[in-house]
Amino acid sequence: MLRYAITSRTVFPGDPRRQLADLVARAARWASAGIDFIQLREKDLSAATLADLARSILKTLPVTTKLLVNSRLDIAIAVAAHGVHLPAAACELTPAQVRHLYAAASLPTPVITVSCHTLAEVARASDSRVDAILFAPVFGKSVAGEMVTLAQGLDQLRAACTVAASTPVFALGGVTLENAPACVEAGAVGIAGIRLFHN
Repeated sequence: MLRYAITSRTVFPGDPRRQLADLVARAARWASAGIDFIQLREKDLSAATLADLARSILKTLPVTTKLLVNSRLDIAIAVAAHGVHLPAAACELTPAQVRHLYAAASLPTPVITVSCHTLAEVARASDSRVDAILFAPVFGKSVAGEMVTLAQGLDQLRAACTVAASTPVFALGGVTLENAPACVEAGAVGIAGIRLFHN
């Protein structure tokens, strides 16, 4: 079962500097525990701060853990991250464009993952030859104990894995250690999450 951790520095106490330091330390612990992918998802940070954070995390990672920057292709290329995570919106950069820009920067072929919430998005992502799909929310999404996004369920995850064909699918949204095996049984190659890995 592959594991894909998504960052959220706000789970850490203290001032902004302390939160960033704690996030770097947590990323190092994830890597030492064999986490396969870390998605740097700190969308509100300035470009300079995000780049510094990415560089700090990259220094802690072994070759087996890949760092992907959420949405910010410019930052990903600037720091030579292993890849990027893109939203499923059709107006975003295509995987082919991302690969072209990495090649133009003389960087290795990037890992590209995409968020998908419908089977149509899964089909489009698979057709565009992404490296993996994050399908969500499998078990729903809650904020402060309130359900804000209804669960798609294991049957829809199974359908997404079928539509994705040879493109790997990660289960995202309400995934726990207890329900993770059911996600794999439904066809997912692994699990992804924020709280799952910050606990």
